[in-house]
Amino acid sequence: MDLLTVDQKSCNQDGLCAAVCPIGLIDFNQGSFPQAIDDADELCVRCGHCLAVCPSGSLSHRDLDVAGCSPVRQELQLGAGQCEQFLKGRRSIRVYKDKPVSRETFERVLDIARYAPSGHNSQGVHWLVIGQRQELQALSALVAEWMRLMLEKSPDFALSLHLDKTLARWEGGEDVILRGAPSVVVAHAEKNNRMAPVSCTIGLTYLELAATGLGLGCCWAGYFNAAASTFAKMQQVLALPEGHQAFGAMMVGYPKFQYKRLPERRPPEVSWRLA
Repeated sequence: MDLLTVDQKSCNQDGLCAAVCPIGLIDFNQGSFPQAIDDADELCVRCGHCLAVCPSGSLSHRDLDVAGCSPVRQELQLGAGQCEQFLKGRRSIRVYKDKPVSRETFERVLDIARYAPSGHNSQGVHWLVIGQRQELQALSALVAEWMRLMLEKSPDFALSLHLDKTLARWEGGEDVILRGAPSVVVAHAEKNNRMAPVSCTIGLTYLELAATGLGLGCCWAGYFNAAASTFAKMQQVLALPEGHQAFGAMMVGYPKFQYKRLPERRPPEVSWRLA
């Protein structure tokens, strides 16, 4: 089967598929039907742009099921004001209800997060979802052990991150590592994948924003990820697939409190080079 197939009965020959293809794999001349270039199969990144833009649904891709491509519903599109409030209203949640997050809820959030952009549409992000209280406590203890090691081996670095104060609070019974979150999500990928750090960061950002719509709150687990990335004992316990590395972690749970205002941020620092 050819990589691309065009229904010539319904195709309106507008050339949109060729115009949006990021790799330039579709030939189109006015008055003719679009067709794939000779080496399109090898070069195509399966991004689906060509299918998504076709107004008549006339294009088929061998490796992408056009029937499974949900239509964009205009009534669900965010207006400018809604989008602005949604993004400005994001808060890092550090106080959670004592309520677990179900697997079904995580499946829905991750189903959205998988649509995050990734370099060359590599989609190389893998996920580890941890929601067992005892395991989270054990992992927090390993993070604390990593902090002690950093204070001993790299004191300047550790003190610059105030690990001494953080560790003292944790040892005093205050959970400043995972903040009592009922779940932690780890984004991991092949350590030799040059696109992995950015792809995982963007994927976690999508996860954080998607979680908001389901009543969840999130906070980036920086100490957790630092230990997961560098501390052999913690890496052994996490047991990621061979050759994988953690590139980010997120606390996830139901917020105990609701925020009512949008605190100001510093104005953006911008250098303009417009026409």
